[in-house]
Amino acid sequence: MSANDNFTIEKSSRRLDQWLWFARFAKSRSLAARLCAAGAVAVNGVAVSKANHGVKAGDIVVVPQSGWQRTVRVVGLGTRRGPATEARALFEETAAARRAKLPEWEPLLFADEADE
Repeated sequence: MSANDNFTIEKSSRRLDQWLWFARFAKSRSLAARLCAAGAVAVNGVAVSKANHGVKAGDIVVVPQSGWQRTVRVVGLGTRRGPATEARALFEETAAARRAKLPEWEPLLFADEADE
């Protein structure tokens, strides 16, 4: 093979932050990395604390999105952040989305309103 031959090497895994961005679970890759660092994302039942955690086809990812917790199976790894239809092909829903559990301190924000 010469250096000018065009070929693609299919990756067997992808960084979690990059996959979340490709699949449109996060608006930016840095936001996806912050979700990982906060421990808000789980892969195969284990909370992930590093954005460089590898995901592969068949992995189960639990990710928060707009107050909901979504559980999806990785179907494809993707090569770019494309349109929504392309992003939708990267995963399949494994369970119905459910309301994310509120942090323990959040009800305290509304305590004053209830007293009025």
